[in-house]
Amino acid sequence: MDKNQESEKLNIELDEQMAEGIYSNLAIINHSASEFVLDFISIMPGRPKAKVKSRIILTPQHAKRLVRAISDNIKKFERQFGDIEEAQQTPLPPSFGPVGEA
Repeated sequence: MDKNQESEKLNIELDEQMAEGIYSNLAIINHSASEFVLDFISIMPGRPKAKVKSRIILTPQHAKRLVRAISDNIKKFERQFGDIEEAQQTPLPPSFGPVGEA
């Protein structure tokens, strides 16, 4: 590794709480001209209300890079483990879903 590569290394820290992660089984995506807003939600069966567990705000350029990275990882996953079968989408309760742009 040359000196330029060493100086370009990024030291990323992950504390214990963040390493546990947050479960999400619904994502709602809204956008404006300058940003994409991704809300990650966990819906529990039999409960009429759910909370946003995490919100990520991205520039349009970063959102596009994220889509490419996820797509690439899905292809790698499916090569290793087989096709991911999509379950039939259950309809959302009337109180869920995007209500406007961010």
